[in-house]
Amino acid sequence: MPLTVLSRSQLRTLLHSLSRDEVVDLQRNLAEALREYSSGSQDKGCSAAYQPQRTAITRHNGCTTLFMPASTGNTIGIKMISLQDGAVAGCAVERGAIEAQELEQALSRKRGSFRNSVASLSSDLSDLSVGSSQEDKEDQEDDDNSVSPSVTTGSSADSSTLLTGCVNQQNVTGSISTTHGAWPGAGTRDTSPRGSVTLLDGESLPFALINAHELTAFRTALASLMMFNKRKKVRTLLVFGAGTQAYWHIRLALVLRGEDIRRVYIVNRSFDRAAEVLRDIYSPENAEWRRDIKFSAMSSEFGEYGRILKEHVRKADAIFCCTPSTEPLFPAEFLTSREGRQKGRLICAIGSYKAHMTEIHPDILRDEVNVQPPHRHFHKHIHRSGVIVVDSLDAAVKEAGEIIQAGIKPNQVVELGELLMVRDATRQAETVDEEKSLREWSQRGNVIYKSVGLGLMDLVTGGDLVRLARERKLGTTVEDF
Repeated sequence: MPLTVLSRSQLRTLLHSLSRDEVVDLQRNLAEALREYSSGSQDKGCSAAYQPQRTAITRHNGCTTLFMPASTGNTIGIKMISLQDGAVAGCAVERGAIEAQELEQALSRKRGSFRNSVASLSSDLSDLSVGSSQEDKEDQEDDDNSVSPSVTTGSSADSSTLLTGCVNQQNVTGSISTTHGAWPGAGTRDTSPRGSVTLLDGESLPFALINAHELTAFRTALASLMMFNKRKKVRTLLVFGAGTQAYWHIRLALVLRGEDIRRVYIVNRSFDRAAEVLRDIYSPENAEWRRDIKFSAMSSEFGEYGRILKEHVRKADAIFCCTPSTEPLFPAEFLTSREGRQKGRLICAIGSYKAHMTEIHPDILRDEVNVQPPHRHFHKHIHRSGVIVVDSLDAAVKEAGEIIQAGIKPNQVVELGELLMVRDATRQAETVDEEKSLREWSQRGNVIYKSVGLGLMDLVTGGDLVRLARERKLGTTVEDF
């Protein structure tokens, strides 16, 4: 049977040629897969029951390779990504960081009994208010159009936060990789992994081999922007990082909502790296999706960094964190103070991937889930939702540093796929109260989304891209593989 191979350059050419309608179709298919994953129906191959646990192997030369299998029912795939992280040889499977009973209860809820969580979430959001006066005031401000001379991320990994792994019930002796090959280590130039995704058809025969570097960044941005599409106001974007992940979050945001966006701030540890991204964005071939949007870049080397960073965070309607940081990218009080809570924001954190890593200060997450009883107040502010949105509950409570460090419980986490289930349920509700409060929250409230990635996401989006590549005669085809 024919095998289609998509190299990084070939895949990038394909992704750059996608129309807005094609991006929307890709996003819709990914959303459906995530909904099936969260529904827990074992009749569906996208169900969590069909997503085996990831495994990592570290060779004696210090190279760690991560294996991430997944299935859609018809298609099977495995993502293999490698990293030279200097770890001690051995095999490992990550173990959970919370009590098994508590996690099992949460997973049981996810596997179909989500009605109670719908009612609870709707109740928490019923008192939602929006500080529109502050937003209108910010819309009238004249932004500084200068490009200023990113955030310094920690370079050391605390291996003590990792538990000993096992493969086939056998303990791994010695130290294991501090990253399990999920991403390059903290301090590297780009957080997108390098490797490949192999896709197999219904008869378990390979039909595609895709470079994982560009695919991972693209599919991650597709998922992040599902909530972004619902936002009422996306005038100002703030992006931490200047790698492939940051690039695709910016590009897809502009492709999907470019008419509504006016300003994009880029904050990166290295100003030269940020300037390189700006040069790419301002290249002539990108004029159509770039439009007349204003871009500016800043690094921590700038003398007024602290003051300007605070202004950027406060003005932002959406914040995308795309760095492997081991320290919060900005102080919690920027958003938890009275002034910081006068408007709702979408915050997507996709760069950190280990328990010792964090892009968002844990206090921001604690503040979001700490729902207070309704009370009279005399200033405009956004009420807390009581939940953090994740791509996978099981993976987030084991790998997401923000979730672990903030002490977030499983009942304070809702999967992105669950929100799609909630949407379907509220459309058929006898009362419009649930639908109204959920809609208000998704459009105007505080939404914090934490992603650690799923092999399923690579499988679904990768399969769609292979189909498009074949239609456009892109890639390399081995006819009789």
